[in-house]
Amino acid sequence: MPSRYADLTREELAVLVPELLLIGQLIDRSGMAWCISAFGREEMAQIAIEEWAGSSPIYTRRMQQALGYAGPPGKGDIITIFKGLQLDIGAPPQFMDFRYTVHDRWRGEFHLDHCGALMDVEPMGPEYVRSMCHDIEDPTFDATAVATNPKAQVRPIHRPPRMPADRNPHCAWTVIIDESYPPVEPLPPYFVIERTRAASTELDPIDPADDGQADYTGPLVDDLDFAAFSHSALVRVADEVCLQMHLLNLSFVIAVEQRAADQEQLRDICRKQLVGIAGIAAERIHRALGLPTDAAGARRVLELHPLLNPTAYVDASSADGVLRVAASPAHEDGAWVALCGPDATTPLQAVVRAVDPRLDVEVTGSDRDWSLRVVERAEPAPEAGEVAVTRFSTGASFAFEPRRSLPITPV
Repeated sequence: MPSRYADLTREELAVLVPELLLIGQLIDRSGMAWCISAFGREEMAQIAIEEWAGSSPIYTRRMQQALGYAGPPGKGDIITIFKGLQLDIGAPPQFMDFRYTVHDRWRGEFHLDHCGALMDVEPMGPEYVRSMCHDIEDPTFDATAVATNPKAQVRPIHRPPRMPADRNPHCAWTVIIDESYPPVEPLPPYFVIERTRAASTELDPIDPADDGQADYTGPLVDDLDFAAFSHSALVRVADEVCLQMHLLNLSFVIAVEQRAADQEQLRDICRKQLVGIAGIAAERIHRALGLPTDAAGARRVLELHPLLNPTAYVDASSADGVLRVAASPAHEDGAWVALCGPDATTPLQAVVRAVDPRLDVEVTGSDRDWSLRVVERAEPAPEAGEVAVTRFSTGASFAFEPRRSLPITPV
């Protein structure tokens, strides 16, 4: 089945791809509040480490291969690492405003002129900042780099808590690849996630004859110009970014399961995470593409929502005003769609109510094979508490700005 993103124009995709990258970053804004409530700050930090370390090496390599900038296995360079960060839900453009310096193939630096995650966490106090910027980032930066070269080390020059309080850039890091360094080994969650159906999902190759840039084999640029990529490349990137989200979520589920008292608590936390991100993601997709605020617009948001993409992973189709979902690899993995169905409509309601609070869903069928109609109620529904929690993030309302894309040369 072709990608559902193939129906969008090249211009629409260039708008949607950075939105998807930002939506992926907001998954933690949705999920971690419930982990703090259930397990405390320190366990929340451990969940985040396991979540990102389990998924990022896998999806980093996938994007390298998709866009043709992967180096020899285990021998990639600084430029490969930096290109990967530009296409990583952990570092969405502008919201996590990475600025790169390349000294040579084996030595570089980056700093963040703006860190949206810091803006979200800083009001919570220095202990939460330290958890994110020290406890979580130390192992997860290296876990991401190991996808490119196990001899890479990412080390801080300075980082929050900020001293003085308005210090800019927010943080700065060195990235050095040196054969004398001990190789970084993947953390245990990685070996679980690499066996999921999401990790091995095959997507349609990019058509090299399509107008526009078909890969990222050229120079590293400071800000990716998504409009320069071909339609075919943008479709593939959109699908890959959705898989990044699924892989991150699967890693989140495994980490929470290790700490949950029982399956009921596990399902409760995972569904709350989904409801929160489902609503904010739908709101951003709807606004970015200028879709209608009626039932047809809500169905279109559902069709494009990462919950139901890519088609190679989530079996969903839409015709005659009905969205149909069938058993798929995503169900086998226990991905987001497995938390939806006739008896579990709250995530789907969060999506359509982001378009118009008077909209609702009617879902019929079984847990793994169901049909959905969007209907309109007389009265608007209140925003779900889980969506309100996620809206705490500045990313919920973040606006991208036009930027020039310039090549980065070694200095």
